[in-house]
Amino acid sequence: MAKKDLDWANIGFGYHQTDKRYVDYFHDGAWEGGKLTDDPNVVLNECAETLQYAQQVFEGMKAYTWKDGSVVVFRPDQNAERMYNSAKRIEMQPYPKDKFVEAIDQVVKGNVDWVPPYGSGATLYLRPYEIGTTPIIGVAPATDYMFRIFATPVGPYYKGGATPVAVQVAQYDRAAPRGTGHVKAALNYAMSLKATVDAHQAGFAENMYLDPATQTYIEETGGSNIIFIDQNNHLVVPKSNSILPSITRRSIVYLAEHYLNLTVEERQVRFDEVPSFKECALVGTAAVLSPVGRIVNGDQVIDLPSGMDKPGKFMEELYNTLTGIQNGEVEAPEGWIHHVM
Repeated sequence: MAKKDLDWANIGFGYHQTDKRYVDYFHDGAWEGGKLTDDPNVVLNECAETLQYAQQVFEGMKAYTWKDGSVVVFRPDQNAERMYNSAKRIEMQPYPKDKFVEAIDQVVKGNVDWVPPYGSGATLYLRPYEIGTTPIIGVAPATDYMFRIFATPVGPYYKGGATPVAVQVAQYDRAAPRGTGHVKAALNYAMSLKATVDAHQAGFAENMYLDPATQTYIEETGGSNIIFIDQNNHLVVPKSNSILPSITRRSIVYLAEHYLNLTVEERQVRFDEVPSFKECALVGTAAVLSPVGRIVNGDQVIDLPSGMDKPGKFMEELYNTLTGIQNGEVEAPEGWIHHVM
Protein backbone atom coordinates (compact mmCIF):
# COMPACT_ATOMS: atom_id res chain seq x y z
CA MET A 1 0.00 0.00 0.00
CA ALA A 2 1.55 3.29 -1.17
CA LYS A 3 -0.11 6.59 -0.41
CA LYS A 4 -0.69 9.06 -3.23
CA ASP A 5 1.91 11.77 -3.59
CA LEU A 6 -0.09 14.73 -2.32
CA ASP A 7 0.62 17.68 -0.06
CA TRP A 8 -1.65 16.19 2.59
CA ALA A 9 -1.25 19.08 5.03
CA ASN A 10 -2.51 21.63 2.49
CA ILE A 11 -5.12 19.87 0.35
CA GLY A 12 -8.03 21.92 1.72
CA PHE A 13 -11.65 20.79 1.77
CA GLY A 14 -12.29 20.10 -1.90
CA TYR A 15 -12.92 17.38 -4.46
CA HIS A 16 -10.10 15.18 -5.72
CA GLN A 17 -11.16 12.47 -8.15
CA THR A 18 -10.15 9.10 -6.71
CA ASP A 19 -9.94 5.66 -8.30
CA LYS A 20 -13.19 3.90 -7.39
CA ARG A 21 -16.78 4.69 -6.53
CA TYR A 22 -19.78 2.48 -5.74
CA VAL A 23 -23.07 2.40 -7.64
CA ASP A 24 -26.34 0.49 -7.24
CA TYR A 25 -29.75 0.85 -8.93
CA PHE A 26 -33.30 0.33 -7.71
CA HIS A 27 -35.56 -0.89 -10.53
CA ASP A 28 -38.72 -3.00 -10.72
CA GLY A 29 -39.04 -3.04 -6.95
CA ALA A 30 -35.55 -4.22 -6.00
CA TRP A 31 -31.94 -3.09 -5.67
CA GLU A 32 -29.85 -4.76 -8.37
CA GLY A 33 -26.70 -5.33 -6.27
CA GLY A 34 -23.98 -2.71 -6.25
CA LYS A 35 -20.43 -2.70 -7.57
CA LEU A 36 -17.37 -0.50 -7.84
CA THR A 37 -16.75 1.46 -11.00
CA ASP A 38 -13.95 3.60 -12.44
CA ASP A 39 -16.41 6.03 -14.06
CA PRO A 40 -16.98 9.22 -12.04
CA ASN A 41 -19.76 10.46 -14.33
CA VAL A 42 -23.50 10.17 -13.70
CA VAL A 43 -25.76 9.91 -16.76
CA LEU A 44 -29.42 10.91 -16.31
CA ASN A 45 -32.48 11.54 -18.40
CA GLU A 46 -33.14 15.25 -18.82
CA CYS A 47 -36.44 14.80 -16.96
CA ALA A 48 -34.99 12.77 -14.07
CA GLU A 49 -36.81 13.28 -10.77
CA THR A 50 -33.69 14.59 -8.99
CA LEU A 51 -33.24 17.30 -11.64
CA GLN A 52 -36.87 18.39 -11.61
CA TYR A 53 -37.91 18.07 -7.96
CA ALA A 54 -34.67 17.61 -5.95
CA GLN A 55 -35.46 14.12 -4.68
CA GLN A 56 -32.02 13.44 -3.22
CA VAL A 57 -30.54 12.52 0.16
CA PHE A 58 -26.90 12.20 1.13
CA GLU A 59 -24.45 11.51 3.94
CA GLY A 60 -20.88 12.33 4.93
CA MET A 61 -18.34 10.39 6.97
CA LYS A 62 -14.59 9.92 7.17
CA ALA A 63 -11.98 7.19 6.98
CA TYR A 64 -8.73 7.45 8.97
CA THR A 65 -5.31 5.82 8.87
CA TRP A 66 -4.15 4.81 12.33
CA LYS A 67 -0.56 4.73 13.54
CA ASP A 68 -0.36 0.95 13.03
CA GLY A 69 -1.38 1.36 9.38
CA SER A 70 -4.95 0.11 9.81
CA VAL A 71 -7.82 2.00 8.19
CA VAL A 72 -11.07 2.73 10.03
CA VAL A 73 -14.36 4.58 9.56
CA PHE A 74 -16.12 6.47 12.36
CA ARG A 75 -19.64 5.17 13.16
CA PRO A 76 -20.86 4.33 9.61
CA ASP A 77 -23.84 2.43 11.03
CA GLN A 78 -25.20 5.75 12.31
CA ASN A 79 -24.90 7.30 8.84
CA ALA A 80 -26.71 4.28 7.38
CA GLU A 81 -29.54 4.77 9.86
CA ARG A 82 -29.83 8.51 9.24
CA MET A 83 -29.80 8.14 5.46
CA TYR A 84 -32.46 5.43 5.70
CA ASN A 85 -34.68 7.80 7.70
CA SER A 86 -33.96 10.74 5.38
CA ALA A 87 -35.00 8.68 2.35
CA LYS A 88 -38.25 7.62 3.99
CA ARG A 89 -39.10 11.25 4.82
CA ILE A 90 -39.00 12.35 1.18
CA GLU A 91 -40.62 9.17 -0.21
CA MET A 92 -37.50 7.51 -1.58
CA GLN A 93 -36.67 3.81 -1.50
CA PRO A 94 -34.21 3.57 1.44
CA TYR A 95 -30.91 1.84 0.83
CA PRO A 96 -30.53 -1.26 3.07
CA LYS A 97 -28.45 -0.37 6.12
CA ASP A 98 -26.29 -3.50 6.03
CA LYS A 99 -25.52 -3.01 2.34
CA PHE A 100 -24.67 0.64 3.05
CA VAL A 101 -21.86 -0.33 5.43
CA GLU A 102 -20.62 -3.05 3.05
CA ALA A 103 -20.52 -0.47 0.24
CA ILE A 104 -18.51 1.92 2.43
CA ASP A 105 -15.97 -0.86 3.00
CA GLN A 106 -15.65 -1.46 -0.74
CA VAL A 107 -15.09 2.22 -1.51
CA VAL A 108 -12.45 2.62 1.21
CA LYS A 109 -10.61 -0.51 0.07
CA GLY A 110 -10.84 0.60 -3.56
CA ASN A 111 -9.28 3.96 -2.65
CA VAL A 112 -6.97 2.91 0.16
CA ASP A 113 -4.01 4.78 -1.35
CA TRP A 114 -6.08 7.96 -1.04
CA VAL A 115 -6.64 7.61 2.71
CA PRO A 116 -4.32 10.29 4.11
CA PRO A 117 -1.38 9.14 6.26
CA TYR A 118 -1.56 9.09 10.04
CA GLY A 119 -0.69 12.45 11.57
CA SER A 120 -1.29 14.45 8.38
CA GLY A 121 -4.42 16.17 9.67
CA ALA A 122 -6.30 15.05 6.56
CA THR A 123 -8.94 12.33 6.14
CA LEU A 124 -10.76 10.48 3.37
CA TYR A 125 -14.23 11.98 3.13
CA LEU A 126 -16.95 9.57 1.97
CA ARG A 127 -20.07 10.91 0.29
CA PRO A 128 -22.96 8.42 -0.12
CA TYR A 129 -26.01 9.77 -1.90
CA GLU A 130 -29.23 8.56 -3.46
CA ILE A 131 -31.20 10.24 -6.24
CA GLY A 132 -34.52 9.68 -7.98
CA THR A 133 -33.83 8.82 -11.64
CA THR A 134 -37.33 8.22 -13.08
CA PRO A 135 -38.28 10.74 -15.80
CA ILE A 136 -41.19 12.59 -14.15
CA ILE A 137 -42.77 15.90 -15.13
CA GLY A 138 -45.72 15.83 -12.72
CA VAL A 139 -44.95 16.27 -9.03
CA ALA A 140 -44.65 12.73 -7.66
CA PRO A 141 -41.96 10.46 -6.17
CA ALA A 142 -39.65 8.50 -8.45
CA THR A 143 -39.95 4.75 -8.85
CA ASP A 144 -36.31 4.22 -9.88
CA TYR A 145 -33.28 5.26 -7.85
CA MET A 146 -29.50 5.38 -8.02
CA PHE A 147 -27.31 4.99 -4.92
CA ARG A 148 -23.67 6.02 -5.14
CA ILE A 149 -20.64 6.59 -2.91
CA PHE A 150 -17.53 8.50 -3.90
CA ALA A 151 -14.46 9.40 -1.86
CA THR A 152 -12.16 12.40 -1.74
CA PRO A 153 -9.26 13.28 0.59
CA VAL A 154 -9.89 16.49 2.52
CA GLY A 155 -8.30 18.82 5.01
CA PRO A 156 -10.11 21.00 7.59
CA TYR A 157 -13.55 22.35 6.57
CA TYR A 158 -12.89 25.80 8.02
CA LYS A 159 -9.63 27.59 7.27
CA GLY A 160 -7.37 27.48 10.29
CA GLY A 161 -8.72 24.15 11.53
CA ALA A 162 -9.31 24.53 15.28
CA THR A 163 -8.72 28.30 15.27
CA PRO A 164 -11.90 30.13 16.39
CA VAL A 165 -14.16 31.55 13.69
CA ALA A 166 -16.77 34.32 13.60
CA VAL A 167 -20.39 33.66 12.63
CA GLN A 168 -23.37 35.90 11.94
CA VAL A 169 -27.06 35.42 12.58
CA ALA A 170 -28.74 34.77 9.24
CA GLN A 171 -31.48 37.01 7.91
CA TYR A 172 -33.05 33.97 6.27
CA ASP A 173 -34.79 30.84 7.55
CA ARG A 174 -33.10 27.47 7.13
CA ALA A 175 -36.16 25.21 7.51
CA ALA A 176 -39.88 25.36 8.15
CA PRO A 177 -41.17 24.31 11.60
CA ARG A 178 -42.70 21.09 10.22
CA GLY A 179 -40.48 20.79 7.17
CA THR A 180 -37.36 18.75 6.36
CA GLY A 181 -34.71 20.44 8.50
CA HIS A 182 -34.19 17.21 10.45
CA VAL A 183 -33.24 15.13 7.37
CA LYS A 184 -30.09 15.29 5.27
CA ALA A 185 -31.72 16.24 1.99
CA ALA A 186 -30.03 18.27 -0.73
CA LEU A 187 -32.93 20.71 -0.87
CA ASN A 188 -32.13 21.95 2.66
CA TYR A 189 -28.63 22.93 1.61
CA ALA A 190 -29.79 24.72 -1.53
CA MET A 191 -31.87 26.94 0.75
CA SER A 192 -28.72 27.98 2.64
CA LEU A 193 -26.50 28.88 -0.32
CA LYS A 194 -27.54 32.53 -0.66
CA ALA A 195 -27.07 33.10 3.07
CA THR A 196 -23.70 31.32 3.01
CA VAL A 197 -22.38 33.45 0.15
CA ASP A 198 -23.54 36.59 1.95
CA ALA A 199 -21.82 35.48 5.16
CA HIS A 200 -18.52 34.75 3.43
CA GLN A 201 -18.59 38.08 1.61
CA ALA A 202 -19.10 39.79 4.96
CA GLY A 203 -16.11 37.97 6.46
CA PHE A 204 -17.94 35.31 8.46
CA ALA A 205 -17.32 31.57 8.38
CA GLU A 206 -20.99 30.62 8.75
CA ASN A 207 -24.56 31.66 9.48
CA MET A 208 -26.39 30.91 12.69
CA TYR A 209 -30.08 30.28 12.06
CA LEU A 210 -32.83 31.06 14.54
CA ASP A 211 -36.17 29.28 14.67
CA PRO A 212 -38.37 30.41 11.76
CA ALA A 213 -41.54 30.77 13.83
CA THR A 214 -40.34 33.26 16.45
CA GLN A 215 -36.70 34.15 15.64
CA THR A 216 -36.02 33.49 19.32
CA TYR A 217 -34.35 30.09 19.62
CA ILE A 218 -31.03 28.92 18.17
CA GLU A 219 -31.22 26.17 15.54
CA GLU A 220 -27.95 25.41 13.72
CA THR A 221 -25.73 26.76 10.94
CA GLY A 222 -25.84 26.02 7.23
CA GLY A 223 -23.57 23.02 7.63
CA SER A 224 -23.09 22.27 11.34
CA ASN A 225 -24.83 21.92 14.68
CA ILE A 226 -23.96 24.39 17.46
CA ILE A 227 -22.99 23.75 21.08
CA PHE A 228 -22.16 26.03 24.03
CA ILE A 229 -20.53 26.02 27.46
CA ASP A 230 -22.39 28.08 30.06
CA GLN A 231 -21.23 29.79 33.25
CA ASN A 232 -21.77 26.57 35.22
CA ASN A 233 -19.46 24.68 32.83
CA HIS A 234 -22.43 22.73 31.47
CA LEU A 235 -22.54 21.70 27.83
CA VAL A 236 -25.65 23.35 26.37
CA VAL A 237 -27.03 21.78 23.18
CA PRO A 238 -29.89 23.43 21.25
CA LYS A 239 -32.89 21.16 20.74
CA SER A 240 -35.45 21.49 17.94
CA ASN A 241 -37.46 19.26 15.63
CA SER A 242 -35.91 21.03 12.63
CA ILE A 243 -32.25 20.51 13.61
CA LEU A 244 -30.34 17.79 11.76
CA PRO A 245 -29.47 14.96 14.20
CA SER A 246 -25.71 15.25 13.84
CA ILE A 247 -23.74 12.09 14.54
CA THR A 248 -20.80 14.23 15.64
CA ARG A 249 -23.01 16.19 18.03
CA ARG A 250 -24.44 13.00 19.55
CA SER A 251 -20.93 11.65 19.94
CA ILE A 252 -19.75 14.84 21.66
CA VAL A 253 -22.71 14.73 24.06
CA TYR A 254 -21.73 11.19 25.05
CA LEU A 255 -18.07 12.13 25.46
CA ALA A 256 -18.94 15.19 27.54
CA GLU A 257 -20.99 13.07 29.94
CA HIS A 258 -18.89 9.90 30.11
CA TYR A 259 -15.31 11.06 29.42
CA LEU A 260 -15.24 14.64 30.73
CA ASN A 261 -17.94 14.23 33.41
CA LEU A 262 -19.78 17.35 32.24
CA THR A 263 -23.44 18.04 32.81
CA VAL A 264 -25.27 18.22 29.47
CA GLU A 265 -28.42 20.27 28.88
CA GLU A 266 -30.22 19.44 25.63
CA ARG A 267 -32.97 22.04 25.43
CA GLN A 268 -34.32 25.03 23.57
CA VAL A 269 -31.70 27.78 23.73
CA ARG A 270 -32.76 31.41 23.41
CA PHE A 271 -30.46 33.68 21.44
CA ASP A 272 -30.56 36.24 24.25
CA GLU A 273 -28.71 33.70 26.42
CA VAL A 274 -25.63 33.77 24.20
CA PRO A 275 -23.91 36.77 25.89
CA SER A 276 -23.80 34.74 29.12
CA PHE A 277 -22.08 31.72 27.54
CA LYS A 278 -18.33 31.11 27.90
CA GLU A 279 -17.62 28.99 24.82
CA CYS A 280 -19.22 28.00 21.53
CA ALA A 281 -18.40 25.58 18.70
CA LEU A 282 -19.73 24.28 15.41
CA VAL A 283 -19.81 20.49 15.18
CA GLY A 284 -20.29 18.05 12.30
CA THR A 285 -18.53 15.45 10.18
CA ALA A 286 -16.83 18.05 7.98
CA ALA A 287 -16.23 20.65 10.70
CA VAL A 288 -15.40 18.08 13.45
CA LEU A 289 -15.43 20.73 16.22
CA SER A 290 -14.66 24.28 15.18
CA PRO A 291 -14.61 26.86 18.01
CA VAL A 292 -16.50 30.12 17.64
CA GLY A 293 -15.08 33.29 19.16
CA ARG A 294 -17.53 35.91 17.89
CA ILE A 295 -21.23 35.97 17.04
CA VAL A 296 -22.74 38.99 15.26
CA ASN A 297 -26.45 39.77 14.99
CA GLY A 298 -26.87 43.00 13.05
CA ASP A 299 -25.32 45.72 15.22
CA GLN A 300 -24.91 43.37 18.20
CA VAL A 301 -21.41 41.91 18.51
CA ILE A 302 -20.92 39.13 21.06
CA ASP A 303 -17.29 38.31 21.85
CA LEU A 304 -17.19 35.09 23.81
CA PRO A 305 -14.78 34.94 26.77
CA SER A 306 -12.88 32.09 25.09
CA GLY A 307 -11.70 34.60 22.48
CA MET A 308 -10.59 34.46 18.84
CA ASP A 309 -7.05 33.19 19.40
CA LYS A 310 -7.55 29.62 20.60
CA PRO A 311 -10.30 27.21 21.62
CA GLY A 312 -11.83 27.47 25.07
CA LYS A 313 -10.80 24.92 27.69
CA PHE A 314 -13.82 22.64 27.33
CA MET A 315 -14.11 22.80 23.55
CA GLU A 316 -10.43 21.95 23.29
CA GLU A 317 -10.90 18.94 25.59
CA LEU A 318 -13.90 17.75 23.58
CA TYR A 319 -12.00 18.23 20.30
CA ASN A 320 -8.96 16.34 21.56
CA THR A 321 -11.08 13.50 22.92
CA LEU A 322 -13.13 13.09 19.75
CA THR A 323 -10.18 13.30 17.36
CA GLY A 324 -8.17 11.06 19.68
CA ILE A 325 -10.84 8.38 19.31
CA GLN A 326 -11.05 8.84 15.55
CA ASN A 327 -7.27 8.58 15.22
CA GLY A 328 -6.89 5.58 17.53
CA GLU A 329 -5.19 7.45 20.37
CA VAL A 330 -8.09 7.34 22.86
CA GLU A 331 -10.11 4.23 23.63
CA ALA A 332 -13.47 4.43 21.86
CA PRO A 333 -16.89 3.45 23.20
CA GLU A 334 -17.99 0.05 21.94
CA GLY A 335 -19.13 0.07 18.32
CA TRP A 336 -17.85 3.52 17.40
CA ILE A 337 -14.89 2.40 15.30
CA HIS A 338 -15.48 0.31 12.18
CA HIS A 339 -12.28 -1.43 11.05
CA VAL A 340 -12.02 -1.73 7.28
CA MET A 341 -8.51 -3.15 6.91
